[in-house]
Amino acid sequence: MDPYKFTANSEFNTTQWTNNHGAPVWNNNNSATVGVRGPILMEDYQLMEKLANFHRERIPERVVHARGASAKGFFEVTHDISHLTCADFLRGPGVQTPVIVRFSTVIHERGSPETIRDPRGFAVKFYTREGNFDLVGNNMPVFFIRDGMKFPDMVHSLKPNPKSHIQEGWRIADFFSHFPESMHMFTFLLDDVGIPLNYRHMEGFGVHTFVMVNKEGKETYVKFHWKPTCGVKSLLDDDAVLVGGKNHSHATQDLYDAIAAGDYPEWRLFIQVMDAKDENKFDFDPLDVTKTWPEDVFPLQPVGRMVLNRNPDNFFLENEQLAFCPAIVVPGVHYSDDKLLQTRVFSYHDAQRYRLGGNYLMLPPNAPKSAYHNNHHDGAMNFLIREEEVNYFPSRNDPARQAEQFPVPSRNLSGTRERGVIPKENNFAQPGIRFRSWDKARQDRFIDRLTGDLLLDPRTTQELKSIQLCGLPGTIET
Repeated sequence: MDPYKFTANSEFNTTQWTNNHGAPVWNNNNSATVGVRGPILMEDYQLMEKLANFHRERIPERVVHARGASAKGFFEVTHDISHLTCADFLRGPGVQTPVIVRFSTVIHERGSPETIRDPRGFAVKFYTREGNFDLVGNNMPVFFIRDGMKFPDMVHSLKPNPKSHIQEGWRIADFFSHFPESMHMFTFLLDDVGIPLNYRHMEGFGVHTFVMVNKEGKETYVKFHWKPTCGVKSLLDDDAVLVGGKNHSHATQDLYDAIAAGDYPEWRLFIQVMDAKDENKFDFDPLDVTKTWPEDVFPLQPVGRMVLNRNPDNFFLENEQLAFCPAIVVPGVHYSDDKLLQTRVFSYHDAQRYRLGGNYLMLPPNAPKSAYHNNHHDGAMNFLIREEEVNYFPSRNDPARQAEQFPVPSRNLSGTRERGVIPKENNFAQPGIRFRSWDKARQDRFIDRLTGDLLLDPRTTQELKSIQLCGLPGTIET
């Protein structure tokens, strides 16, 4: 018998019970004891194996985005953008690419309610012919901070108090009082769109600015937008309390039930484009993740559609072990110099290696569906069967060669080593425009949430209230 023929897969289940090394188990109900009343014998391998495996069923949950739901489907190009990118999966209308998507809340634990006012993750993994492409975004087009140096501190402030394990408004108000760029994000988070009805009625954004490169090497800045075909719907505060009180997994169940019933959710993908040569022509920095690009200047251009038509075959494998990283791109799509994106390029990989292990990209939902070849050998839990004798490069005994060169951003970089903020902060113009676009009732609800959730905390000092509210005149007035 070929020892490698049978892999760990339920397809090869036997009709009788066995332990993990394949030996038959004739009694899976009773422990081995001295007499029927005990004590238990430590030599009971089946008992020890069963308990040891049970103790290790849970892996470290994500520090952020711990609570999530996933689904599988396809992405289909509907409009030609080959003049912007040489990416193979975007080569022309009609091209379909398998995808897996994970929606999530951000701050709270894996078992927390899905009705909490919190950003939502919107991460898409494209299984392209040139390897995987991870578009790791949120349901809001901007973010709290623009420099990844502050990301751990930001998350700490939003997480529960380490002493009481209670999320407290004074900690949030304290931290963000130092970062006025966060006001734009709060005009989304504390707005009526802050609690999505469910994942199917939720927008998605790449958030960052990316760079597309075409066959001629021309670079174009782009922003990605996902628009649900069933429309955007949200829960107001009282409705969220009712929904969450009945079912704390309502969004996960809604997504699963819709797909099971054949009501497949669909999103349209749009992009905004900007010539990289024009980045200094505006009163905001196009690479600033706390800013949006005005749609009247940079209109949305259609690219394709995504349909989710399959539920996970196994939640743990295709949700808990599903891993994304903004560093995972394909030829024709690259990172911009956005400082937060540059940080995420490292941090996501590092987080997944800690959580899932150094070989997490071998796990089925994370592995590419295209052929691949490198010399990344061994390590903990490496289950890739490799028979080659040459594990170095180059070699006259290995026919593998380097891939053909493809266009990448090639701008000249110069400057001094610095630690500082960008020159075009302009922190209140865009949130002010957004606030003034609302009717009076919507404005009042925003202010009620700002003052109630953050500023009425007993430990929010008058100084913090003054700092937070000082942004409102610039936000409310012209």
